[in-house]
Amino acid sequence: MGFVRRAMVLRLVATTSAVFTSVLAAVALSTSAALAADGAPVLNGATLSPLWSLPFAGMLLSIALFPLLAGHFWHHHYGKVALFWAAAFVIPFAATYGPGATTHEVVHTALLEYIPFIILLFALFTVSGGILITGNLHGSPAMNTAILAFGTLIASLIGTTGASMVLIRPLLRANDNRRYNVHTVVFFIFLVSNIGGSLTPLGDPPLFLGFLKGVSFFWTTTHLLHDTVVIAVLLLIAFYLLDRYFYAKEEGRKLKLDPTPDTEGLGLRGAQNLPLLGGIIGAILLSALWKPGIVFDVLGTHVELQWIVRDVLLVVISLISLAITPKILRERNGFDWEPILEVAKLFAAIFLTIIPVIAILKAGLNGAFSPLVQLVTSPTGEPVNVWYFWLTGALSSFLDNAPTYLVFFNLAGGNPHQLMGPLAVTLEAISAGAVFMGAMTYIGNAPNFMVLSIARHRGVKMPSFFGYMAWSVVFLVPCFVLLTFLYFL
Repeated sequence: MGFVRRAMVLRLVATTSAVFTSVLAAVALSTSAALAADGAPVLNGATLSPLWSLPFAGMLLSIALFPLLAGHFWHHHYGKVALFWAAAFVIPFAATYGPGATTHEVVHTALLEYIPFIILLFALFTVSGGILITGNLHGSPAMNTAILAFGTLIASLIGTTGASMVLIRPLLRANDNRRYNVHTVVFFIFLVSNIGGSLTPLGDPPLFLGFLKGVSFFWTTTHLLHDTVVIAVLLLIAFYLLDRYFYAKEEGRKLKLDPTPDTEGLGLRGAQNLPLLGGIIGAILLSALWKPGIVFDVLGTHVELQWIVRDVLLVVISLISLAITPKILRERNGFDWEPILEVAKLFAAIFLTIIPVIAILKAGLNGAFSPLVQLVTSPTGEPVNVWYFWLTGALSSFLDNAPTYLVFFNLAGGNPHQLMGPLAVTLEAISAGAVFMGAMTYIGNAPNFMVLSIARHRGVKMPSFFGYMAWSVVFLVPCFVLLTFLYFL
């Protein structure tokens, strides 16, 4: 590995913890005195004011508005904006509840949520970035639809992040001489980065969390198959018709010069990374199935040995990929670290500022968001599956869909045997809402933002945050309404 490549990896590793390190430094000076002797403090969401959600709202609005209103500033300073909103939560919280409670919450979020999350994305991004599909596929409506269909199929096998990173660059190359290509990336996010990951716990983080909680591996395959087929078929048909319309608009006009000449046949390079993708899947399964019972206490947060082994394996796999993949393959793939750096910085702030929001939601009827909680339970105490679907989905559109899934999983009782049995439709509604509606915004699921960043760097004039939501409202919401009438009423 060359000096430059090592420097980039070190920069990435530093960035993934930069925000957490900064805020920890501000509150850790008196941690030992503030922590209770019998363990770390637990955040009580029932006592939190909804005002604590303002930094999270500010972070979301920054992602939505800055690229639209001050694009140059955002491109150069989005990391500082993320740090500002993280500090806007941490500093007042430390002043109000003490440095011990604040440090515990930050450490807990960093060790159990953010760091494993970003390491997994880093591994999938690095390994898939070394796989090059050569040749010029020529982005006809039939070819584009075939690519989206294939990506939808494999997303549950190698994850939405893996499928997105393997296929987004070939799709962009196939359409780099077309004037109308924004819709292609938008539907790619719909199908490959989200909906395709609904059939196994490997496909999307919320389902993996359900697997860790005791949901059977193939439960989602059998119970979400019909939902997935309906929505995927509808979207693929809609995309094909829309792409035919835009393709016809380009006929008779002088096409843009194709930057990808037909000098190389269709093929696969970097196949040595395919076993490494299998290794990523194996590391994740290992952390779920291997229970050595060894637990480390880090400032009140319990970290189990199998989780550490998983994360170390993922980092090692990433370094192996960097070592065995010729640099020219990554260069030809248009691979660079900026997309994962952007995700690392922005999601660090999102994971921090979401802490009080999740705590309030977990408080259920005792929290400030109790009107939302009341919607999911009937007067007789039965779950209202329609609202489980729509509320899980609506919150997953703007919050990270993995913790949102856990909130509603626990709200429905948290017993996997009950949820897979008598309450199977409720679990189906929660799972479908979390996975499908993660496609509603750029921040609903991490691959969305990575695909957005790659497409923009390749010159695609992607819509703004709200512009993308206009696409999702037009094409996704009618599909969700249909699913509601078919399965959740």
